Amino acid sequence: MTDREDTVNTSTVTIDDVKAVVVETLDVDDRATTFDASTALLGSLPELDSMAVLELVHALETRFGIAVDGEDVSAEVFETLGTLTAFVESKLV
Repeated sequence: MTDREDTVNTSTVTIDDVKAVVVETLDVDDRATTFDASTALLGSLPELDSMAVLELVHALETRFGIAVDGEDVSAEVFETLGTLTAFVESKLV
Protein backbone atom coordinates (compact mmCIF):
# COMPACT_ATOMS: atom_id res chain seq x y z
CA MET A 1 0.00 0.00 0.00
CA THR A 2 1.11 3.51 -0.69
CA ASP A 3 0.79 6.38 1.75
CA ARG A 4 -2.13 7.65 -0.35
CA GLU A 5 -4.01 4.40 0.19
CA ASP A 6 -3.31 4.42 3.93
CA THR A 7 -4.56 7.93 4.66
CA VAL A 8 -6.89 10.11 2.65
CA ASN A 9 -6.93 13.63 4.01
CA THR A 10 -8.51 15.83 1.40
CA SER A 11 -11.38 18.25 1.54
CA THR A 12 -13.50 15.95 -0.61
CA VAL A 13 -14.33 12.46 0.53
CA THR A 14 -16.34 10.34 -1.82
CA ILE A 15 -18.93 7.86 -0.77
CA ASP A 16 -16.73 5.18 -2.31
CA ASP A 17 -13.89 6.11 0.05
CA VAL A 18 -16.13 5.69 3.10
CA LYS A 19 -17.79 2.61 1.63
CA ALA A 20 -14.37 0.96 1.26
CA VAL A 21 -13.68 1.48 4.98
CA VAL A 22 -17.14 0.20 5.97
CA VAL A 23 -16.85 -2.89 3.77
CA GLU A 24 -13.37 -3.74 4.99
CA THR A 25 -14.09 -3.10 8.67
CA LEU A 26 -17.37 -5.01 8.73
CA ASP A 27 -16.16 -7.71 6.32
CA VAL A 28 -19.19 -7.39 4.05
CA ASP A 29 -17.44 -7.75 0.69
CA ASP A 30 -20.26 -9.95 -0.57
CA ARG A 31 -22.72 -7.02 -0.35
CA ALA A 32 -20.42 -4.12 -1.26
CA THR A 33 -21.85 -3.63 -4.74
CA THR A 34 -25.29 -2.98 -3.30
CA PHE A 35 -24.13 -0.16 -1.01
CA ASP A 36 -24.97 3.42 -1.98
CA ALA A 37 -25.71 6.68 -0.15
CA SER A 38 -29.13 5.45 0.96
CA THR A 39 -27.90 2.15 2.38
CA ALA A 40 -29.08 1.89 5.98
CA LEU A 41 -26.30 1.04 8.40
CA LEU A 42 -27.05 1.12 12.13
CA GLY A 43 -29.94 -1.18 12.93
CA SER A 44 -29.92 -2.70 9.45
CA LEU A 45 -26.54 -4.37 9.21
CA PRO A 46 -26.21 -7.11 11.81
CA GLU A 47 -22.42 -6.74 11.60
CA LEU A 48 -22.65 -3.15 12.87
CA ASP A 49 -23.01 -3.73 16.60
CA SER A 50 -21.60 -1.50 19.33
CA MET A 51 -18.11 -3.01 19.11
CA ALA A 52 -18.11 -2.69 15.33
CA VAL A 53 -19.07 1.00 15.64
CA LEU A 54 -15.91 1.54 17.71
CA GLU A 55 -13.82 -0.37 15.18
CA LEU A 56 -15.36 1.61 12.33
CA VAL A 57 -14.70 4.94 14.06
CA HIS A 58 -11.07 3.95 14.57
CA ALA A 59 -10.74 2.84 10.94
CA LEU A 60 -12.24 6.13 9.70
CA GLU A 61 -9.91 8.13 11.95
CA THR A 62 -6.92 6.23 10.62
CA ARG A 63 -7.91 6.31 6.96
CA PHE A 64 -8.95 9.96 6.79
CA GLY A 65 -6.72 11.46 9.47
CA ILE A 66 -9.65 12.77 11.50
CA ALA A 67 -10.42 12.82 15.21
CA VAL A 68 -13.85 11.67 16.38
CA ASP A 69 -14.97 12.61 19.88
CA GLY A 70 -17.31 10.34 21.82
CA GLU A 71 -20.10 12.91 21.69
CA ASP A 72 -19.86 12.92 17.88
CA VAL A 73 -20.91 9.28 17.67
CA SER A 74 -24.66 9.06 17.30
CA ALA A 75 -27.31 6.99 15.60
CA GLU A 76 -27.87 9.85 13.14
CA VAL A 77 -24.25 9.74 11.97
CA PHE A 78 -24.45 5.99 11.33
CA GLU A 79 -27.98 6.05 9.86
CA THR A 80 -26.89 5.60 6.23
CA LEU A 81 -23.71 5.46 4.21
CA GLY A 82 -24.56 8.97 3.02
CA THR A 83 -24.85 10.41 6.54
CA LEU A 84 -21.59 8.74 7.53
CA THR A 85 -19.85 10.19 4.48
CA ALA A 86 -21.19 13.67 5.29
CA PHE A 87 -19.91 13.28 8.85
CA VAL A 88 -16.42 12.36 7.67
CA GLU A 89 -16.42 15.29 5.26
CA SER A 90 -17.43 17.65 8.08
CA LYS A 91 -14.46 16.46 10.14
CA LEU A 92 -12.05 17.30 7.33
CA VAL A 93 -13.04 20.96 7.17
